[in-house]
Amino acid sequence: MSKSRTMRRLLLLLLGLWEAQSRAPSRPNFVLIVADDLGIGDPGCYGNKTLRTPNIDRLAEEGVKLTQHLAASPLCTPSRAAFMTGRYPVRSGMASQTRIGVFLFSASSGGLPNTEVTFARLLKDQGYATALIGKWHLGTHCHNNTDFCHHPSSHGFDYFHGLPVTNLRDCKPGAGSVFTQAVRVLVLAPLQALALALVTLGALRWLGLLPVPGVVFLVLLLLAAALLGLLLCFLHFFRPLNCFLMRGRAVSQQPLSYDNLTQRLTADAARFIRRNAERPFLLVFSCIQVHTALYASKDFAGKSKHGAYGDAAEEMDWGVGQLLNVLEELQLTNNTLVYFTSDQGAHVEEVTPKGERHGGSNGIFKGGKGNNWEGGIRVPGLLRWPGVLPAGVEIAEPTSNMDVFPTVAKLAGSPLPEDRIIDGRDLMPLLRGETQRSEHEFLFHYCNFYLNAVRWHPPNRDHAQSTSIGRNEGRSEGAIRTHHSVCKAVAAMPVNI
Repeated sequence: MSKSRTMRRLLLLLLGLWEAQSRAPSRPNFVLIVADDLGIGDPGCYGNKTLRTPNIDRLAEEGVKLTQHLAASPLCTPSRAAFMTGRYPVRSGMASQTRIGVFLFSASSGGLPNTEVTFARLLKDQGYATALIGKWHLGTHCHNNTDFCHHPSSHGFDYFHGLPVTNLRDCKPGAGSVFTQAVRVLVLAPLQALALALVTLGALRWLGLLPVPGVVFLVLLLLAAALLGLLLCFLHFFRPLNCFLMRGRAVSQQPLSYDNLTQRLTADAARFIRRNAERPFLLVFSCIQVHTALYASKDFAGKSKHGAYGDAAEEMDWGVGQLLNVLEELQLTNNTLVYFTSDQGAHVEEVTPKGERHGGSNGIFKGGKGNNWEGGIRVPGLLRWPGVLPAGVEIAEPTSNMDVFPTVAKLAGSPLPEDRIIDGRDLMPLLRGETQRSEHEFLFHYCNFYLNAVRWHPPNRDHAQSTSIGRNEGRSEGAIRTHHSVCKAVAAMPVNI
Protein backbone atom coordinates (compact mmCIF):
# COMPACT_ATOMS: atom_id res chain seq x y z
CA MET A 1 0.00 0.00 0.00
CA SER A 2 2.78 2.41 0.95
CA LYS A 3 4.55 1.73 -2.35
CA SER A 4 1.45 2.55 -4.38
CA ARG A 5 0.95 5.79 -2.43
CA THR A 6 4.56 6.71 -3.03
CA MET A 7 4.19 6.00 -6.74
CA ARG A 8 1.06 8.13 -6.94
CA ARG A 9 2.81 10.99 -5.19
CA LEU A 10 5.76 10.74 -7.57
CA LEU A 11 3.43 10.73 -10.57
CA LEU A 12 1.56 13.76 -9.24
CA LEU A 13 4.84 15.54 -8.61
CA LEU A 14 6.10 14.79 -12.12
CA LEU A 15 2.76 15.90 -13.57
CA GLY A 16 2.96 19.16 -11.65
CA LEU A 17 6.51 19.79 -12.81
CA TRP A 18 5.53 19.06 -16.42
CA GLU A 19 2.56 21.42 -16.20
CA ALA A 20 4.66 24.19 -14.66
CA GLN A 21 7.27 23.76 -17.36
CA SER A 22 4.63 23.83 -20.09
CA ARG A 23 3.29 27.12 -18.74
CA ALA A 24 6.74 28.70 -18.58
CA PRO A 25 7.57 30.83 -21.62
CA SER A 26 9.54 28.91 -24.24
CA ARG A 27 12.46 30.57 -25.98
CA PRO A 28 10.81 33.34 -27.99
CA ASN A 29 11.73 34.92 -31.27
CA PHE A 30 12.88 38.54 -31.07
CA VAL A 31 11.99 41.43 -33.36
CA LEU A 32 13.84 44.52 -32.11
CA ILE A 33 12.88 47.70 -33.97
CA VAL A 34 15.07 50.79 -33.56
CA ALA A 35 13.91 54.07 -35.11
CA ASP A 36 16.49 56.74 -35.91
CA ASP A 37 16.01 60.17 -34.29
CA LEU A 38 12.32 59.58 -33.47
CA GLY A 39 11.26 61.81 -30.59
CA ILE A 40 9.19 60.58 -27.68
CA GLY A 41 6.60 63.19 -28.63
CA ASP A 42 6.11 61.73 -32.12
CA PRO A 43 4.11 58.48 -31.66
CA GLY A 44 0.42 58.71 -30.93
CA CYS A 45 0.74 56.44 -27.90
CA TYR A 46 2.99 59.07 -26.29
CA GLY A 47 0.52 61.90 -26.84
CA ASN A 48 0.84 63.03 -30.46
CA LYS A 49 -2.63 63.73 -31.88
CA THR A 50 -1.73 64.62 -35.47
CA LEU A 51 1.03 62.22 -36.53
CA ARG A 52 -0.47 58.88 -37.55
CA THR A 53 1.39 55.92 -36.02
CA PRO A 54 -1.29 53.21 -35.66
CA ASN A 55 1.13 50.29 -35.71
CA ILE A 56 3.45 51.71 -33.07
CA ASP A 57 0.36 52.56 -31.03
CA ARG A 58 -0.81 48.97 -31.45
CA LEU A 59 2.32 47.77 -29.67
CA ALA A 60 1.44 50.01 -26.73
CA GLU A 61 -2.15 48.74 -26.66
CA GLU A 62 -1.10 45.10 -26.81
CA GLY A 63 1.97 45.35 -24.60
CA VAL A 64 3.87 47.43 -22.08
CA LYS A 65 4.72 51.11 -22.53
CA LEU A 66 7.79 52.44 -20.72
CA THR A 67 7.50 56.14 -19.97
CA GLN A 68 11.00 56.61 -18.51
CA HIS A 69 12.93 54.64 -21.11
CA LEU A 70 16.36 56.19 -21.62
CA ALA A 71 19.03 55.96 -24.29
CA ALA A 72 22.55 55.51 -22.96
CA SER A 73 23.73 58.38 -25.18
CA PRO A 74 22.11 61.21 -27.16
CA LEU A 75 24.11 60.26 -30.29
CA CYS A 76 23.71 57.37 -32.73
CA THR A 77 26.99 55.46 -32.54
CA PRO A 78 27.48 55.30 -28.75
CA SER A 79 23.77 54.69 -28.13
CA ARG A 80 23.72 51.75 -30.54
CA ALA A 81 26.89 50.32 -29.03
CA ALA A 82 25.25 50.40 -25.60
CA PHE A 83 22.09 48.80 -26.97
CA MET A 84 24.04 45.95 -28.59
CA THR A 85 26.31 45.21 -25.62
CA GLY A 86 24.32 46.23 -22.53
CA ARG A 87 27.25 48.40 -21.46
CA TYR A 88 27.95 52.11 -21.25
CA PRO A 89 29.82 53.27 -24.38
CA VAL A 90 32.80 54.39 -22.29
CA ARG A 91 33.40 50.75 -21.35
CA SER A 92 33.65 49.59 -24.96
CA GLY A 93 35.66 52.54 -26.27
CA MET A 94 32.69 53.80 -28.29
CA ALA A 95 32.51 57.17 -26.54
CA SER A 96 34.55 59.78 -28.37
CA GLN A 97 37.07 61.97 -26.55
CA THR A 98 36.62 64.67 -29.20
CA ARG A 99 33.57 66.74 -30.14
CA ILE A 100 32.60 64.48 -33.04
CA GLY A 101 30.84 61.53 -31.44
CA VAL A 102 29.77 59.39 -34.43
CA PHE A 103 31.23 57.83 -37.56
CA LEU A 104 30.73 60.06 -40.61
CA PHE A 105 32.75 58.16 -43.22
CA SER A 106 32.89 54.56 -44.36
CA ALA A 107 36.67 54.71 -43.90
CA SER A 108 36.44 56.12 -40.37
CA SER A 109 38.93 54.57 -38.00
CA GLY A 110 37.45 52.44 -35.25
CA GLY A 111 34.27 50.58 -34.50
CA LEU A 112 32.70 48.21 -32.01
CA PRO A 113 35.65 46.08 -30.79
CA ASN A 114 35.64 42.34 -31.41
CA THR A 115 36.20 41.85 -27.70
CA GLU A 116 32.70 43.18 -27.04
CA VAL A 117 29.89 40.62 -26.85
CA THR A 118 26.61 41.55 -28.51
CA PHE A 119 23.27 39.91 -27.80
CA ALA A 120 23.37 38.69 -31.42
CA ARG A 121 26.51 36.69 -30.70
CA LEU A 122 24.96 35.16 -27.59
CA LEU A 123 21.79 34.18 -29.44
CA LYS A 124 23.70 32.79 -32.40
CA ASP A 125 25.52 30.49 -29.98
CA GLN A 126 22.10 29.36 -28.76
CA GLY A 127 21.04 28.32 -32.26
CA TYR A 128 19.15 31.47 -33.27
CA ALA A 129 19.11 32.78 -36.82
CA THR A 130 20.25 36.39 -36.57
CA ALA A 131 19.86 39.37 -38.89
CA LEU A 132 20.32 43.12 -38.85
CA ILE A 133 18.48 45.01 -41.56
CA GLY A 134 18.86 48.78 -41.81
CA LYS A 135 21.45 51.03 -40.21
CA TRP A 136 24.58 49.68 -38.48
CA HIS A 137 26.81 52.74 -37.75
CA LEU A 138 29.30 50.83 -35.58
CA GLY A 139 32.23 50.59 -37.99
CA THR A 140 33.27 48.23 -40.77
CA HIS A 141 37.03 47.65 -41.10
CA CYS A 142 40.14 47.77 -38.93
CA HIS A 143 43.28 47.77 -41.10
CA ASN A 144 42.13 47.24 -44.68
CA ASN A 145 38.98 46.92 -46.74
CA THR A 146 38.89 43.13 -46.48
CA ASP A 147 39.09 42.40 -42.74
CA PHE A 148 35.48 43.42 -41.85
CA CYS A 149 36.45 43.33 -38.17
CA HIS A 150 33.66 45.73 -37.13
CA HIS A 151 31.07 44.49 -39.62
CA PRO A 152 27.78 43.05 -38.27
CA SER A 153 28.90 39.60 -39.43
CA SER A 154 31.78 39.84 -36.94
CA HIS A 155 29.36 40.57 -34.12
CA GLY A 156 26.98 37.64 -34.38
CA PHE A 157 24.70 38.57 -37.28
CA ASP A 158 24.28 35.86 -39.91
CA TYR A 159 22.69 38.30 -42.32
CA PHE A 160 23.09 42.03 -42.89
CA HIS A 161 21.41 44.30 -45.41
CA GLY A 162 21.59 48.04 -44.98
CA LEU A 163 23.80 51.07 -44.40
CA PRO A 164 27.20 50.37 -42.83
CA VAL A 165 27.47 54.04 -41.82
CA THR A 166 24.44 56.32 -41.62
CA ASN A 167 21.97 58.38 -43.60
CA LEU A 168 23.19 61.95 -44.13
CA ARG A 169 21.81 64.97 -45.95
CA ASP A 170 24.84 64.74 -48.25
CA CYS A 171 23.62 61.33 -49.43
CA LYS A 172 20.54 62.82 -51.09
CA PRO A 173 21.02 65.39 -53.87
CA GLY A 174 19.40 68.69 -52.97
CA ALA A 175 19.05 67.89 -49.26
CA GLY A 176 21.92 70.10 -48.09
CA SER A 177 25.05 69.12 -46.22
CA VAL A 178 26.12 68.38 -42.67
CA PHE A 179 29.58 69.70 -43.50
CA THR A 180 28.56 73.31 -44.17
CA GLN A 181 30.26 74.67 -41.06
CA ALA A 182 33.38 72.57 -41.60
CA VAL A 183 33.66 73.70 -45.23
CA ARG A 184 33.21 77.30 -44.15
CA VAL A 185 36.02 77.06 -41.59
CA LEU A 186 38.45 74.75 -43.37
CA VAL A 187 38.01 75.85 -46.98
CA LEU A 188 36.04 79.05 -47.50
CA ALA A 189 37.80 81.06 -44.79
CA PRO A 190 41.30 80.14 -46.09
CA LEU A 191 40.17 80.89 -49.66
CA GLN A 192 38.94 84.30 -48.56
CA ALA A 193 42.25 84.93 -46.79
CA LEU A 194 44.20 83.92 -49.90
CA ALA A 195 42.01 86.12 -52.09
CA LEU A 196 42.52 89.06 -49.74
CA ALA A 197 46.27 88.46 -49.77
CA LEU A 198 46.33 88.34 -53.57
CA VAL A 199 44.35 91.56 -53.90
CA THR A 200 46.38 93.38 -51.24
CA LEU A 201 49.76 92.31 -52.59
CA GLY A 202 48.66 93.06 -56.14
CA ALA A 203 47.57 96.56 -55.15
CA LEU A 204 50.83 97.21 -53.28
CA ARG A 205 52.85 96.04 -56.29
CA TRP A 206 50.76 98.09 -58.74
CA LEU A 207 51.16 101.22 -56.60
CA GLY A 208 54.89 100.60 -56.34
CA LEU A 209 54.80 100.45 -52.57
CA LEU A 210 56.09 96.89 -52.28
CA PRO A 211 58.13 94.88 -54.80
CA VAL A 212 56.29 91.56 -54.65
CA PRO A 213 57.92 88.77 -56.70
CA GLY A 214 55.70 86.99 -59.19
CA VAL A 215 56.45 83.65 -57.54
CA VAL A 216 54.49 84.80 -54.48
CA PHE A 217 51.36 85.25 -56.57
CA LEU A 218 51.96 81.86 -58.17
CA VAL A 219 52.23 80.15 -54.78
CA LEU A 220 49.08 81.83 -53.50
CA LEU A 221 47.17 80.86 -56.64
CA LEU A 222 48.38 77.26 -56.35
CA LEU A 223 47.28 77.12 -52.71
CA ALA A 224 43.85 78.48 -53.64
CA ALA A 225 43.55 76.00 -56.51
CA ALA A 226 44.55 73.13 -54.22
CA LEU A 227 41.93 74.07 -51.63
CA LEU A 228 39.27 74.49 -54.27
CA GLY A 229 40.26 71.19 -55.87
CA LEU A 230 40.06 69.36 -52.54
CA LEU A 231 36.60 70.81 -51.94
CA LEU A 232 35.35 69.78 -55.38
CA CYS A 233 36.78 66.27 -54.97
CA PHE A 234 35.13 65.92 -51.56
CA LEU A 235 31.76 67.05 -52.90
CA HIS A 236 32.03 64.77 -55.93
CA PHE A 237 33.24 61.59 -54.23
CA PHE A 238 31.56 61.76 -50.81
CA ARG A 239 28.24 60.28 -51.92
CA PRO A 240 29.51 57.20 -53.80
CA LEU A 241 32.20 56.48 -51.20
CA ASN A 242 30.00 56.80 -48.10
CA CYS A 243 26.36 56.43 -49.09
CA PHE A 244 25.87 52.84 -50.16
CA LEU A 245 23.99 49.69 -49.21
CA MET A 246 25.62 46.39 -48.33
CA ARG A 247 24.18 42.90 -48.41
CA GLY A 248 26.40 40.72 -46.29
CA ARG A 249 29.95 41.88 -46.96
CA ALA A 250 29.31 42.99 -50.53
CA VAL A 251 28.19 46.40 -51.75
CA SER A 252 24.73 45.98 -53.27
CA GLN A 253 23.95 49.57 -54.30
CA GLN A 254 26.39 52.47 -54.74
CA PRO A 255 25.41 55.19 -54.27
CA LEU A 256 22.20 54.25 -52.52
CA SER A 257 18.86 55.13 -54.04
CA TYR A 258 16.08 56.42 -51.81
CA ASP A 259 13.39 55.13 -54.17
CA ASN A 260 11.20 52.81 -52.08
CA LEU A 261 14.12 52.28 -49.68
CA THR A 262 11.95 51.62 -46.64
CA GLN A 263 9.74 49.27 -48.62
CA ARG A 264 12.75 47.33 -49.91
CA LEU A 265 14.28 46.89 -46.47
CA THR A 266 10.92 46.02 -44.91
CA ALA A 267 10.30 43.37 -47.58
CA ASP A 268 13.73 41.88 -46.89
CA ALA A 269 13.00 41.78 -43.15
CA ALA A 270 9.72 40.00 -43.86
CA ARG A 271 11.56 37.46 -46.03
CA PHE A 272 14.00 36.77 -43.20
CA ILE A 273 11.10 36.04 -40.84
CA ARG A 274 9.50 33.70 -43.39
CA ARG A 275 12.77 31.85 -44.01
CA ASN A 276 13.25 31.20 -40.32
CA ALA A 277 9.67 30.67 -39.18
CA GLU A 278 10.47 27.10 -38.10
CA ARG A 279 13.44 28.01 -35.89
CA PRO A 280 14.13 30.69 -33.28
CA PHE A 281 15.29 33.97 -34.78
CA LEU A 282 16.52 37.43 -33.85
CA LEU A 283 15.73 40.31 -36.19
CA VAL A 284 17.08 43.78 -35.50
CA PHE A 285 15.17 46.11 -37.80
CA SER A 286 17.19 49.31 -37.60
CA CYS A 287 15.13 51.92 -39.42
CA ILE A 288 16.80 54.46 -41.70
CA GLN A 289 13.97 56.92 -41.01
CA VAL A 290 13.50 59.51 -39.58
CA HIS A 291 17.14 60.63 -39.73
CA THR A 292 17.86 63.26 -42.36
CA ALA A 293 18.04 63.19 -45.30
CA LEU A 294 14.28 62.69 -45.06
CA TYR A 295 12.59 60.63 -47.73
CA ALA A 296 9.29 58.87 -48.36
CA SER A 297 7.87 56.75 -51.14
CA LYS A 298 5.11 58.09 -53.37
CA ASP A 299 2.51 56.30 -51.23
CA PHE A 300 3.43 58.53 -48.26
CA ALA A 301 4.97 61.69 -49.72
CA GLY A 302 2.82 64.72 -48.98
CA LYS A 303 0.25 62.71 -47.02
CA SER A 304 1.01 63.75 -43.42
CA LYS A 305 0.28 66.95 -41.52
CA HIS A 306 3.94 67.42 -40.65
CA GLY A 307 5.67 67.83 -44.00
CA ALA A 308 8.58 65.63 -45.03
CA TYR A 309 9.26 64.57 -41.44
CA GLY A 310 5.70 63.39 -40.91
CA ASP A 311 5.73 61.54 -44.24
CA ALA A 312 8.89 59.68 -43.24
CA ALA A 313 7.57 58.87 -39.75
CA GLU A 314 4.31 57.51 -41.10
CA GLU A 315 6.12 55.34 -43.65
CA MET A 316 8.35 53.99 -40.89
CA ASP A 317 5.21 53.14 -38.90
CA TRP A 318 3.89 51.32 -41.97
CA GLY A 319 7.07 49.21 -41.96
CA VAL A 320 6.45 48.28 -38.33
CA GLY A 321 2.95 47.20 -39.27
CA GLN A 322 4.22 45.01 -42.10
CA LEU A 323 6.43 43.06 -39.72
CA LEU A 324 3.59 42.64 -37.23
CA ASN A 325 1.36 41.36 -40.03
CA VAL A 326 3.95 38.77 -41.09
CA LEU A 327 4.23 37.50 -37.53
CA GLU A 328 0.46 37.19 -37.35
CA GLU A 329 0.23 35.48 -40.74
CA LEU A 330 2.82 32.87 -39.70
CA GLN A 331 1.17 32.44 -36.27
CA LEU A 332 4.33 33.64 -34.55
CA THR A 333 2.78 36.54 -32.63
CA ASN A 334 2.43 34.68 -29.34
CA ASN A 335 5.98 33.39 -29.49
CA THR A 336 7.71 36.64 -30.44
CA LEU A 337 8.90 39.46 -28.22
CA VAL A 338 8.63 42.72 -30.17
CA TYR A 339 10.53 45.75 -28.89
CA PHE A 340 10.32 49.27 -30.30
CA THR A 341 12.50 52.25 -29.42
CA SER A 342 14.59 55.10 -30.87
CA ASP A 343 18.35 55.43 -30.63
CA GLN A 344 18.01 58.91 -29.08
CA GLY A 345 15.66 61.86 -28.97
CA ALA A 346 14.54 63.93 -31.93
CA HIS A 347 16.92 66.38 -33.57
CA VAL A 348 14.72 69.39 -32.90
CA GLU A 349 17.13 71.88 -34.49
CA GLU A 350 17.25 70.15 -37.87
CA VAL A 351 16.32 72.81 -40.45
CA THR A 352 16.89 72.66 -44.21
CA PRO A 353 18.65 75.44 -46.16
CA LYS A 354 15.15 76.50 -47.27
CA GLY A 355 13.99 76.86 -43.66
CA GLU A 356 11.79 73.76 -43.47
CA ARG A 357 11.93 71.98 -40.12
CA HIS A 358 13.06 68.38 -40.49
CA GLY A 359 13.24 67.47 -36.82
CA GLY A 360 10.69 65.69 -34.66
CA SER A 361 9.12 66.36 -31.27
CA ASN A 362 10.34 65.48 -27.81
CA GLY A 363 7.03 66.47 -26.28
CA ILE A 364 7.28 68.38 -23.03
CA PHE A 365 10.96 67.59 -22.59
CA LYS A 366 13.72 70.13 -23.07
CA GLY A 367 16.60 69.57 -25.45
CA GLY A 368 17.12 66.93 -28.09
CA LYS A 369 19.66 64.89 -29.97
CA GLY A 370 23.20 65.87 -29.08
CA ASN A 371 22.66 66.81 -25.42
CA ASN A 372 21.68 65.13 -22.19
CA TRP A 373 18.63 67.17 -21.41
CA GLU A 374 15.64 64.89 -21.10
CA GLY A 375 14.61 65.41 -24.72
CA GLY A 376 17.91 63.99 -25.92
CA ILE A 377 17.79 60.72 -24.01
CA ARG A 378 14.17 59.88 -23.15
CA VAL A 379 12.90 57.65 -25.94
CA PRO A 380 9.89 55.46 -26.71
CA GLY A 381 10.02 52.01 -25.15
CA LEU A 382 7.37 49.45 -26.14
CA LEU A 383 7.42 45.69 -25.57
CA ARG A 384 4.82 43.17 -26.71
CA TRP A 385 4.65 39.44 -26.04
CA PRO A 386 1.02 38.28 -25.91
CA GLY A 387 0.25 35.83 -23.14
CA VAL A 388 3.45 36.64 -21.27
CA LEU A 389 3.45 40.42 -20.90
CA PRO A 390 0.31 42.30 -19.85
CA ALA A 391 -1.49 44.46 -22.40
CA GLY A 392 -2.07 48.20 -22.12
CA VAL A 393 0.21 48.68 -19.10
CA GLU A 394 2.35 51.77 -18.47
CA ILE A 395 5.49 51.61 -16.34
CA ALA A 396 7.07 54.84 -15.10
CA GLU A 397 10.25 53.31 -13.66
CA PRO A 398 13.67 54.33 -15.07
CA THR A 399 14.84 51.82 -17.68
CA SER A 400 17.57 51.89 -20.33
CA ASN A 401 18.12 50.62 -23.84
CA MET A 402 21.02 48.70 -22.29
CA ASP A 403 18.44 46.52 -20.52
CA VAL A 404 17.61 44.77 -23.79
CA PHE A 405 20.89 42.84 -23.69
CA PRO A 406 20.37 40.90 -20.43
CA THR A 407 16.63 40.56 -21.07
CA VAL A 408 17.11 38.95 -24.47
CA ALA A 409 20.01 36.80 -23.31
CA LYS A 410 18.12 35.36 -20.36
CA LEU A 411 14.98 34.63 -22.39
CA ALA A 412 17.11 32.85 -25.00
CA GLY A 413 18.73 30.70 -22.33
CA SER A 414 22.17 32.26 -22.65
CA PRO A 415 24.36 33.02 -19.64
CA LEU A 416 25.69 36.55 -19.41
CA PRO A 417 29.43 37.13 -19.87
CA GLU A 418 31.17 36.92 -16.50
CA ASP A 419 34.39 38.65 -17.51
CA ARG A 420 32.90 42.14 -17.78
CA ILE A 421 30.40 44.49 -16.18
CA ILE A 422 26.94 44.46 -17.73
CA ASP A 423 25.16 47.73 -16.98
CA GLY A 424 21.75 46.65 -18.26
CA ARG A 425 19.20 44.86 -16.08
CA ASP A 426 16.73 42.11 -16.92
CA LEU A 427 13.39 43.81 -17.62
CA MET A 428 11.12 40.77 -17.34
CA PRO A 429 10.37 40.98 -13.57
CA LEU A 430 9.35 44.63 -14.01
CA LEU A 431 7.39 44.00 -17.20
CA ARG A 432 5.47 41.06 -15.75
CA GLY A 433 4.61 42.89 -12.54
CA GLU A 434 6.74 40.63 -10.35
CA THR A 435 8.44 43.74 -9.00
CA GLN A 436 7.33 47.36 -8.92
CA ARG A 437 10.80 48.88 -8.86
CA SER A 438 13.47 49.25 -11.50
CA GLU A 439 16.78 47.63 -10.62
CA HIS A 440 18.57 50.84 -11.65
CA GLU A 441 19.33 52.98 -8.63
CA PHE A 442 21.72 55.07 -10.74
CA LEU A 443 21.83 55.73 -14.48
CA PHE A 444 24.78 57.68 -15.88
CA HIS A 445 24.55 59.85 -18.98
CA TYR A 446 27.65 60.77 -20.93
CA CYS A 447 28.39 63.58 -23.34
CA ASN A 448 30.75 61.52 -25.48
CA PHE A 449 33.53 60.50 -23.07
CA TYR A 450 32.51 62.86 -20.26
CA LEU A 451 29.99 62.22 -17.51
CA ASN A 452 27.24 64.76 -18.05
CA ALA A 453 24.29 63.71 -15.91
CA VAL A 454 23.29 61.19 -13.24
CA ARG A 455 19.80 59.91 -12.57
CA TRP A 456 19.27 58.68 -9.02
CA HIS A 457 16.27 56.59 -8.10
CA PRO A 458 16.48 56.14 -4.30
CA PRO A 459 14.93 52.91 -3.00
CA ASN A 460 12.75 54.85 -0.56
CA ARG A 461 11.31 57.32 -3.10
CA ASP A 462 8.72 57.07 -5.82
CA HIS A 463 10.46 59.48 -8.19
CA ALA A 464 13.93 59.67 -9.66
CA GLN A 465 16.10 62.77 -9.49
CA SER A 466 18.35 63.75 -12.37
CA THR A 467 21.34 66.04 -11.91
CA SER A 468 23.17 67.40 -14.94
CA ILE A 469 26.89 67.96 -14.53
CA GLY A 470 28.38 70.59 -16.86
CA ARG A 471 32.04 70.43 -17.88
CA ASN A 472 34.00 73.20 -16.21
CA GLU A 473 35.74 74.95 -19.10
CA GLY A 474 35.30 78.45 -17.81
CA ARG A 475 31.88 78.78 -19.39
CA SER A 476 28.54 77.05 -19.37
CA GLU A 477 27.33 75.29 -22.50
CA GLY A 478 23.57 74.94 -22.67
CA ALA A 479 21.22 73.04 -24.92
CA ILE A 480 20.97 75.94 -27.33
CA ARG A 481 22.93 74.84 -30.37
CA THR A 482 23.78 71.22 -31.13
CA HIS A 483 24.66 69.18 -34.18
CA HIS A 484 23.76 65.68 -35.23
CA SER A 485 27.31 64.39 -34.64
CA VAL A 486 28.35 66.64 -31.75
CA CYS A 487 27.47 66.22 -28.09
CA LYS A 488 27.09 69.40 -26.04
CA ALA A 489 27.36 69.61 -22.27
CA VAL A 490 24.49 71.04 -20.26
CA ALA A 491 24.45 73.32 -17.26
CA ALA A 492 24.11 71.74 -13.82
CA MET A 493 20.54 71.53 -12.58
CA PRO A 494 18.68 69.00 -10.40
CA VAL A 495 15.38 67.85 -11.84
CA ASN A 496 12.70 65.67 -10.28
CA ILE A 497 11.44 63.16 -12.83
